[in-house]
Amino acid sequence: MMDLEFDKNHIWHPYSSLINPPPVYPIARAEGVRIYLEDGRGLIDGMSSWWSTLHGYNVPELNAAMQAQMEKMSHVMFGGLTHEPAIELSKKLVALTPEPLQKVFLADSGSVSVEVAIKMALQYWQSQGKPEKNRLLALRNGYHGDTFGAMATCDPVNGMHHLFASQLTQHLFAPAPKPKFDEPCTDEDIAELQHMIEQNHPQLAAVILEPIVQGAGGMRFYSPEYLRKVRALCDEFDLLLIADEIATGFGRSGKMFACEHAGISPDILTLGKALTGGTMTMAATLCTDKVANGICNGEAGVFMHGPTFMGNPMACAVANASIDLLLKRDWQQQVQRVEMQLKEELAPLKNATGVTDVRVLGAIGVVEMKQPVDNRTLQESLIERGVWLRPFGKLVYTMPPYIISASDLTKLTSAMNETLSAL
Repeated sequence: MMDLEFDKNHIWHPYSSLINPPPVYPIARAEGVRIYLEDGRGLIDGMSSWWSTLHGYNVPELNAAMQAQMEKMSHVMFGGLTHEPAIELSKKLVALTPEPLQKVFLADSGSVSVEVAIKMALQYWQSQGKPEKNRLLALRNGYHGDTFGAMATCDPVNGMHHLFASQLTQHLFAPAPKPKFDEPCTDEDIAELQHMIEQNHPQLAAVILEPIVQGAGGMRFYSPEYLRKVRALCDEFDLLLIADEIATGFGRSGKMFACEHAGISPDILTLGKALTGGTMTMAATLCTDKVANGICNGEAGVFMHGPTFMGNPMACAVANASIDLLLKRDWQQQVQRVEMQLKEELAPLKNATGVTDVRVLGAIGVVEMKQPVDNRTLQESLIERGVWLRPFGKLVYTMPPYIISASDLTKLTSAMNETLSAL
């Protein structure tokens, strides 16, 4: 049996207290769409391990890729060296992402990829002889990670990082996008953001946003037309556009990358989470030739970043296998099936007393409550029904693995209906 008392007294879990720690559930193994508790109970993982396990758990193709690479080398420094898995992964990423994105920086985690993106934008303008362009314009309800550069671009009120406000770089924040995914974006909808750009563009390096889906800042879906207008404003006022696709990349929104909904390309793109199919930590930041050349023609002559585990061969190998598996399977059909079923089976909650909104996009289903939920009580109720979700605030949402069967998805949505309709 696991020593849960030691865990309780000594181990910090994400966003948890060691004085009054929340319960943690001991997981012994995982298979398919289920994580198995130490007592043998299987829970359908409706979170895909924080949106990363697209193919489910213990996938033979991914396991084989890691095993084969481990027998060659699990790691080697990327400074002055290279290897086939990194080259192949970079080829895949260049081919899959919008055409202007040609340069690849392989990093450690999603937050680090955002740090890299911010540094790219700042160093680009320094190299252009415009060091005064050193601030970013972000969106309210946006979320970009927990490291300091990333924290500074999260919503300063509801972005979980207000405690550090006095230590963070002070960026500008435009209102969260108002038009929903299936609504047009009017001039009025973009007016305040446009005004902020017009007034501040001499000091702005870039606009940073999550395309189409604002994730941990509110699970909001917004109009592709809004994103197109932001791209046009960046072009008009000579700003870089950073698209954070850590949560949306690799099909989650119904497109391979959410930017495709709007038919635009950013200047810098961040990827993570699903990059390795949820097996190992890894991220990537891609940029255009314009950005890369601008940086490398500057004073430093190089991009000033280089993590120890950059381009880790095992992570690259399993990322290659995950992308190959995604392309081999009809991922679009899988996501469309999940989307249709979520729309149908979560629809009854629209009439529930405690619910204010139900929304679905791709393999993302969100139930927004009128009041914050009691996480402990709700999780216990869901576990009793064989389901694992991690609600936050007023939001109870699911991002299941694409491979989830119709029957398992029904078990998941039934558990959500039963527990939330009673609130």
